[in-house]
Amino acid sequence: METIFAFIGTPFVRFMKSMEKFGAYIIFQMKLTVLMFKRPWRIKQIFEQVEVIAIGTFGVIFLTALFLGLIEAVQLYQGFSKFGAESFMGYTIFISITRELSPLLVGLMVTAQAISSMSAELGTMRVTEQIDAIETLAVDSKKYLLAPRVIATTIAVPLLVLAFNVISNTSAFLMAWLGLDMNPVVYQDSITQLLHFSDIGTGVIKGLVYGYLIGTIGTYVGYHTSGGAKGVGISTTKAVVLSSVTIFIADLFISIIFLTLDW
Repeated sequence: METIFAFIGTPFVRFMKSMEKFGAYIIFQMKLTVLMFKRPWRIKQIFEQVEVIAIGTFGVIFLTALFLGLIEAVQLYQGFSKFGAESFMGYTIFISITRELSPLLVGLMVTAQAISSMSAELGTMRVTEQIDAIETLAVDSKKYLLAPRVIATTIAVPLLVLAFNVISNTSAFLMAWLGLDMNPVVYQDSITQLLHFSDIGTGVIKGLVYGYLIGTIGTYVGYHTSGGAKGVGISTTKAVVLSSVTIFIADLFISIIFLTLDW
């Protein structure tokens, strides 16, 4: 009987512990959000973090966008050419990148490179008691360390999304024109005639949401690190995994909302 009750009860206990941690995260982020709107705003720190995130991840963003555009052009041409629908390729590639692939991949790339580094940095500061030292100086460590980083990721991710859009769509166009011998005018006309502001705005809004979410998760996990050097490694892995999963979950809900609003 004890084995049976343990088998039934263990998942329930784990679920309740997970809900407790999720509730603690929500309360923590609500308090942090209030701090973001209080002086001092530390503009210099915010722009420093934006620079670190944007420039630090631009290399991998550039390569990802470049090859994604090339792959999109090749794969869609293979399918569209069977139905003689090559004239719709340009717009199809454009919206698939700007609405979905761009914010999703940028969010994952920033998570892999910037958020992991951010979480490790904060975790190291926690286990070496640097955060405690900051608080002994009557400085709010959350306002000083976390708020600028969350704001920076919220700003940097949509900027990287726009850069990703330009690079990937340009590489797709060049592949279609020079590599697949498509008419460049037809390719461009399909975009200009069917393009709506929402095709670009959707990806930018997703980038804003993803930036805020991964920023809050990375800073929260890093800030609450414990257990020395091993704990820093665990926190870094946890921050990347949770941020990546959260991006996909948020993507689903945002896509459903936009579909409902017909936007």
